[in-house]
Amino acid sequence: MNISVIGAGAWGTTLSILLSKKNYQIKLWSFEDVFINHENTKFLPGFKISSNVFLTLSDDDAVSDAEIIVFAVPSKHFRSISKRFSSKIKKNTVLVSATKGIEQGTFKRMSEILSEEMKTDKIAVISGPNLSKEIATGLPAATVVASKDETIARQIQNILMNESFRVYVNDDVIGTELGGALKNIIAIAAGAVDGLGLGDNAKAALMIRGITEIKRLGAAMGAREETFLGLSGMGDLIVTCASSLSRNHRVGMEIAKGKKLSEILSSMVEVSEGVETAKAAYELSKKHKIEMPIIEQVYEVLYKNKNPKQAIFDLMNRSAKAEIF
Repeated sequence: MNISVIGAGAWGTTLSILLSKKNYQIKLWSFEDVFINHENTKFLPGFKISSNVFLTLSDDDAVSDAEIIVFAVPSKHFRSISKRFSSKIKKNTVLVSATKGIEQGTFKRMSEILSEEMKTDKIAVISGPNLSKEIATGLPAATVVASKDETIARQIQNILMNESFRVYVNDDVIGTELGGALKNIIAIAAGAVDGLGLGDNAKAALMIRGITEIKRLGAAMGAREETFLGLSGMGDLIVTCASSLSRNHRVGMEIAKGKKLSEILSSMVEVSEGVETAKAAYELSKKHKIEMPIIEQVYEVLYKNKNPKQAIFDLMNRSAKAEIF
């Protein structure tokens, strides 16, 4: 089996490490040279990449003979990278998105971009509570592979699954992608709650009301509501809101300290997908006429320079509601 991973950020590198544990021919493509002695010193320092992973900066070398190509690039570059490789892949190649985001302007999910640019329906997506460093270390974790084609979903399940990485499948591609993308916005809010010292009760309330908002938008966009109670929804939300390894949580923490968004982002090596997704989700809520107060407040803090303390006050002082899921 020849498998290519496009994107050598922390997650793409981790996936190549994960795949190298089985007897596959793995290629890892990077946009820039981040490798020293088979280690990604920029995005995943301290983790050796197996010698059976071929590291490359060449587009042609990266996907030659690839039977499966995994895309793990930031959402804002996803279309341009997909277009870049579109003429190089073979007709029956299976494409997998491991990116959690929504494209600005078009509101497209990553699988939709792959379908448009690659002119194929042989597509799957990966999403779940998957912190790169923990998985690269070999700690137990689980994820979801979703595809409209059960045969493809099962194929990717078998390829990824090992003794420390458990893989489930479903056919709700929309819900799986939206859960992974939208929870990053709630994680920014959770970081702000922690940074302001508002306590665990506040964060628990934020998380459960956050998943309610995600379910509302997901249902309007054609997802199954129960998907958001699984690994790609509530599972991913819990870890991203709670872990110090979460980039989105870190953004919220820094905002609570009074730092400007531009300053925070310029100091980060990896991308915080929640920042981009917050704008898209806010615009989608208006398009679908859905009330999403937490996501609206995160948008205003990020893009309108609203004080996070005022955002919390406004959330807490909304009119009384029934608890409707």
